[in-house]
Amino acid sequence: MQGDADPTRLKLPIALDLAAAPGLLDTLRGHLATEPRLRLDASEVETLTLPCIQILLAARRSFDQMSVDGPSAAFISAFADLGLDCAELCDASAPETDQPSADLNPAADANPVADASPVADASPVADANPVADNDVPPLQPEDPPMTKRILTIDDSKTIRDMLMLTLADAGFEVLQAVDGQDGLDVLSKEQVDVVITDINMPRMDGYEVIRQMRSNAAHTATPILVLTTESETDKKNIARFAGATGWMVKPFDPDRLIATINKVAP
Repeated sequence: MQGDADPTRLKLPIALDLAAAPGLLDTLRGHLATEPRLRLDASEVETLTLPCIQILLAARRSFDQMSVDGPSAAFISAFADLGLDCAELCDASAPETDQPSADLNPAADANPVADASPVADASPVADANPVADNDVPPLQPEDPPMTKRILTIDDSKTIRDMLMLTLADAGFEVLQAVDGQDGLDVLSKEQVDVVITDINMPRMDGYEVIRQMRSNAAHTATPILVLTTESETDKKNIARFAGATGWMVKPFDPDRLIATINKVAP
């Protein structure tokens, strides 16, 4: 039976950094779509950054048959530094196998999926309602501590958690909403400096959130950043015409997200 087959084993690369994120996402999607079970060998991982942690957590929550074997000290430490426990990825009860591990090399994927780009079109410009297409400057060390209030709107708990970790660590106060209607309910009661919204959500999508915010005199100038897996030009244009300030593609680069927030809400 398929469920009794030995799990496929893949060896994670030494560096799971921002550059590795698109290939990692594409590779995991490809395997998890066809394999009953997948075990990742993390024994040689020396670098693990937030975008790849996002991808691993999302994969584990979407596919219960994925787990991590022998995590290195650096792998465990990367989770601990974010206040996370990697135990949910490391299923000690799953059976071991003598099947050799194949190298998982994200760089070798010639055509990663479009929504795997770490960050795209994140830099806002001076137009009234731009969706930006240029790179943002890196976060400068001399930037002062920030006390801005950020509202994140996303139906994915994983993304909300990752945004909370990133933004709180940068000194922001973070409010959360689980869908578009919930986001508007929060905005009716709270003042915020920036809104970060997903597009595809139940009850109310991100486009309608943007439209309703722009029709409200209290939010005609509130910066709105779209954070989504979508990357099609026509969808960016819809957001632009609705009044979005900027567009970023998941998984996000934490430093560039912070830099973008500082640029749209100095």
